[in-house]
Amino acid sequence: MTILRDLAERQLPQILEDAIALIEVESPSHDLEAVARSAKWTSDLVHERLGVTPESIVTEGRTHLVTRFGSSPTRLMLLGHHDTVWPIGTLTRLAAAVTEGVLRGPGGLDMKLGVVQAIHALAIVRELHGDDALDGITLLVTGDEEIGSPTSRSLIEKLAAGAVLVLEAGGDGGELKTVRKGVSLYRIHVAGRAAHAGLEPEKGVNAAVELARLVIAINDLSSPAQATTVTPTVISAGTTTNTVPAEAFVDVDVRATSAAEQDRVDANIRALQAIHPEAVVTVSGGVNRPPLEATMSAPLLALAERVALEHDLTPPVGLAVGGASDGNFTAGIGIPTLDGLGGVGGGAHAETEHALVSAIAPRTALVAGLIRSITSEGGPRVEKQSG
Repeated sequence: MTILRDLAERQLPQILEDAIALIEVESPSHDLEAVARSAKWTSDLVHERLGVTPESIVTEGRTHLVTRFGSSPTRLMLLGHHDTVWPIGTLTRLAAAVTEGVLRGPGGLDMKLGVVQAIHALAIVRELHGDDALDGITLLVTGDEEIGSPTSRSLIEKLAAGAVLVLEAGGDGGELKTVRKGVSLYRIHVAGRAAHAGLEPEKGVNAAVELARLVIAINDLSSPAQATTVTPTVISAGTTTNTVPAEAFVDVDVRATSAAEQDRVDANIRALQAIHPEAVVTVSGGVNRPPLEATMSAPLLALAERVALEHDLTPPVGLAVGGASDGNFTAGIGIPTLDGLGGVGGGAHAETEHALVSAIAPRTALVAGLIRSITSEGGPRVEKQSG
């Protein structure tokens, strides 16, 4: 066992204690007070473990934490979030605990464990190499990732530099997430005209019928060959059972592995037209997150493989997934980005959410090794690529 793995194993009890404590500070994204409490606890943890107090940035009531180490420009950013999808009170039925080698609790895998692992990986590097080894590193923990990062995206893109390590959960088998689909979100609204469904339906313009035609066209924009999915999700129309619907809408979720596919779907959605000449179609929304393409993760995956071999860790493999993260933003602006460096387990956003304790120390050691290799003067260099 190498010194990195040894230190991570020795820190494991503290990592678990910190993770359970953070999980117990419930922080659903829409509850601003809860997110603020979670940010305060996370800030205190950073100060206790690393001796630095994060800057608290509150935007539209949402609390994000920025920790800068040293005085040099950022050459590496560690990225995570402390908000969750779980409502206050979930802990009463899903307690945060370790049982039979498994860490459970709402938001543990996604991704409070990852936040704690990032902090402890930095602590390992500092213990081995001193405070100067952290110079030029920024740790960003946001408070709105689970709702699309509406207030943190600009902060993420402003601070990202050099390389980005994302502490979201890895694949079920411990894979690193090297490809993430981009996400586009739309609402297609149809305005028609109401009329009595029994007395004079011919005087109405049925928005529901017009929308039904559009939904088929929208669904057909999917491209299995390109792994592009275009999925109509929430649909609503009408007000009463005896009224021709004057309003109707559908929400659409688009996932694509390339910006070109996002552009193709976007152009087609914006070109949608109703058949009835008096029906009006309005499209809102658009690209929410660009894709994390393999070219943006490849140099860091190669580095992770070398670090694993150097420190007697299982070499990581890459995984393409449909879900997005804040790493999509950093890759989208041309910063090499490696995702899935947090916990290993399963059940994110489900009652079965869990992380394997056996994977925590090796993954924390890998992150520490990546930090050191990226930032050390003689270590492997990761150059910013054009987007």
